[in-house]
Order: sequence, then structure tokens, then C-alpha cells
Amino acid sequence: MLRTIFLISFAILFCLIEGCKPMEKEKELISSWPEHGITYEIFVQSFCDSNEDGKGDIKGMESKLPYLQGFGVEAVWLMPIMPSPSYHKYDVTDYKNIHPDYGTLDDFKHFVDSAHAHNIKVVIDLIINHTSSQHPWFQEAIKGGDNPYRDYFVWADKDSIAEEISKKETSFDSDNITQWHAVNEDTTAEHYYGFFTGEMPDLNYDNPKVREEVYEIGRFWLEEVGVDGFRLDAAKHIYPDDRAEDSHAFWEEFKGEMQKVKPEVYLVGEVWANTETQAPYAKGFSSLFNFDLAYSILKSIEEGVDGAAFVAGNGLEMDLDKSLVERFKENNEALQKVNPDFIVATFLSNHDQNRVMSVLEDDEQKAAVAASILFTLPGAPYLYYGEEIGMKGMKPDPNIREAFLWDKKASDNCRTSWIKAEYSTDKTVKPLSTQKEDPHSLFNHYKEMIRLRRTNEVLTKGNIEYVQMNNKSLISFLRILGDNELLVIHNISSEDQQIDQEILKDKSLYFSSAEWKSGDPIAPYTTIIFN
Repeated sequence: MLRTIFLISFAILFCLIEGCKPMEKEKELISSWPEHGITYEIFVQSFCDSNEDGKGDIKGMESKLPYLQGFGVEAVWLMPIMPSPSYHKYDVTDYKNIHPDYGTLDDFKHFVDSAHAHNIKVVIDLIINHTSSQHPWFQEAIKGGDNPYRDYFVWADKDSIAEEISKKETSFDSDNITQWHAVNEDTTAEHYYGFFTGEMPDLNYDNPKVREEVYEIGRFWLEEVGVDGFRLDAAKHIYPDDRAEDSHAFWEEFKGEMQKVKPEVYLVGEVWANTETQAPYAKGFSSLFNFDLAYSILKSIEEGVDGAAFVAGNGLEMDLDKSLVERFKENNEALQKVNPDFIVATFLSNHDQNRVMSVLEDDEQKAAVAASILFTLPGAPYLYYGEEIGMKGMKPDPNIREAFLWDKKASDNCRTSWIKAEYSTDKTVKPLSTQKEDPHSLFNHYKEMIRLRRTNEVLTKGNIEYVQMNNKSLISFLRILGDNELLVIHNISSEDQQIDQEILKDKSLYFSSAEWKSGDPIAPYTTIIFN
């Protein structure tokens, strides 16, 4: 007893003389969705299989909500969940139901309630540019004659579209070279328009009945099911490019109709184009995906040089005279001029693009710094499922949508098996269970960067200013919120980089992803933050 009292007294005396830091309380996570929150994209079929039929499903996904909440995500975006004849389900046959492989509508309503109980919002893919060619509307339309559904789609005499049929031009978001399709072998008859494929006939938005059908579909999912918003697929293609203004007007109308049901509804659009093309769409959406930024981050890391990549026509260009931060600021300012409440959706990759790890040559250090850049920039970051464990994949599309690796064995009772994995296997990617146990894993780096962001208001909500470092191997910027600011520096090269010490004057280290002390260079693929 006397020895215990002595030790306590000694400890108190030592603290009085030397000074002791109080035990730091666990910082509370900042909830900031949708303006600044983190969203996780899921392909349900590849995520978690609850009934061992080889395909992921809603109940399996629901069982992983504690994982998602603990990881730090604030919302999920679900790739299509409605009935469809294809594996990807971007061609819908029933807009008010769930694909039977995934479960029932009641299962999904339960999932939404459970997600909300875990403080996770639910955004679903809504595919209204086109239907499936097997949708009842189209099946009625192809019968011809005096049919109310005929005008739900776009038709033209073959002779009047001869020039368009002969075009062999792909677009950035589609490799389809034929947009007009014959219903059957009688190619002299009327053709219907399907921008992506003949199995996906485009809807005719000049028809008021089509618009009302689509608005009713939106109301159903918001009111009766309780989702929080939609990711709108192929938003640029409601009308052809030469009628872009009509597309802009439609989305403003759609947004207004959805806000009547749920004033805070979140609408994020896929407009795969340059900023100039995207800007007019900002009025009709809460948010648009920033493709320029995604390419800029990955291209800069690939080349080890800070640059601004941008969509140009049907390809990409890289401007090495400009920082990705400068381009990012310009993009945001252009979009916020159109919509002051605009939210920029940032990401590294999605279900249509080669996976980050494969793009970066399977280099985990490069993948880690890519994540660090994403989470230290402003905006609302999106993660593609499996990105956090370094899943790999290159097109064609099924190979970038392989099964999430949960456990150490392929036989774990949640892993899906609908596709034989070519890229993300037990031999090429460490599963989540293994990475959780390794403090230096990519997963734990992602988790640390998410927690860093969500416990600091400046990183979550602050504005951004570019900092010129006279070193193209460094990406550097200030995050500013009121009187508070953080200096963020990323080394995107494979070599140590020296920092101009004058810039660090009167600053103290707030965070470093690798060991660093004052005066040291920054190690390769390292992030340091000063306050």
C-alpha cells in the first residue's frame, strides 16, 4: 500500500516538474455528407454473398454495414439494383423492384433503415437515359401501329439517318460505333436510337408521358423506399450533343420534381466530359464527378510530375505547366458560378475505369499517396469498393468488378464467386482480414487518412490555395478555414525531395505518413502536413 502511494506521488511530482500531456480523448468524427462526406461505391453482385449462391446480395451488404461505418464512410452509392437481363444491370426491365438475385424490395427497405441506423446514407444508381430492350415499354413499342408506347422511344426512317448510321465514331464514355438500330433483320424499316447498344434503347424526353413516368419512378424510391438520392447514369445523353441545352433544361426540371418530394435530395451526375461541357449541368445536380481530377492525380503519380490532366474530345491531355491544384480550383470556380451550392465529387476510379492499383503498376506506395491526395483535397470523396485493400483490375469491365476479398481463404462464407477472378486473387491481393492486422497495410493507410480528414474541420471543410514549391515532384497547397490553415505537401516521386525551409518557417508538424523531422527531405510517396 505504501509502495503504491509512493509511486502515485512520484508520478504526480514528476508531471509537475517535467510536464505531462493529458491523455488525448478520441476525437469525434465530423459528419459532413453530402457537402464534404465520404461515399463508398458498391457493386452488390461482387460485395458479399449471404446465401452462398455465388452472387452478392442485399442481406450480405447489410451485414457489412458495421465495417463501412467503422471504416469511416458516410454514404454508399449502389450500382444498379433493379431487375435486368445483364450482369451489370444498366439495362432495366422494372424500375420499381429489386433484381431477384439481390433479394426483395422488403429486403432493400430493411437495408435502407439499417444503413440510416449506422449513420450511412443510401444513394442508388438510376438509369433513365435508356431502358432494356426487354422492358415492357419497348416490347410494346416495337409492335408498331397506334401504340401509346411507340413514342416512348426515338424512331427514324433509315434514309433520313443514313449519314449517322455510316459514322464510326466512339465517345469517351462509350465504344459503341452504331447508335441507330433495326428492330429485326428488315434493315429497311424504321430504326430506333440507342446511344450505348441496341439492347439499351434511349427514352424520348420530348414526350411528356415519359417525363412523368420517370418522375414517378424517382418519387417511388424517395418516398416509399427512403433512399437519400440518386446517381444519374449517362446524364449527358438525355438528348444528343447537338441538343445539349435541352439536356440541361431536363435535369433542372428533374431536380425540381425530386425536391418537391425530398427538399434535401442528393443528385450526383455522370457527365464524362471537360469542365466547359460539364458547367451548364451544375444547375440540375447537387454534384458532378470530377473526371479531370481523377486523371490528374493518377497521371501525375504515374509520371512523378505534378500536372493537370483533362478530358479533351474522346481522349486525355496533360498540361505540365499547371498544377492539378490550380486546375481543380478553376474547375470548382467555373461550376460554382453556375450553382453556388455545387458539391464537387472527387474520386480516383470507379466501375468504368481500370483499378487504381493496376494503373499504378501494382505499387502500393503510389496507391497510398493517391489516397492521401484524395482525402486532403476539398470536395466529397468517393471510393470504389476494394480500393482500400488494393484490388486490381483492367478492362474489360467484368475484370474491374471482381469479388471483394474479405477473408484469408477463397472459401470464406461471404466472398462471391459469380466470376473467376483474374486480377484480385489470394495470390495477388492481401484480403481485408490480413490487412487489418498489419499496421502498415494499404487498408490501414486509407483508414488513417479518412480519420485524419474526419477529425479536422480544416481538412474536411476548408478552402484551398495552391502553394508554389518550385519542385514539380511535390504537390502542395494550403487548406484554409477561417483563421486556421494547414500546409499539405505530397511527394509523388520515387526519390527524396527537399523542401524550401523558408516555407516551413513558424510551422509545426501536424501529420506525416512516414518518419520525418525538421530539416529532412520528404521520403518518396510521403505526405506531410503542417499547422
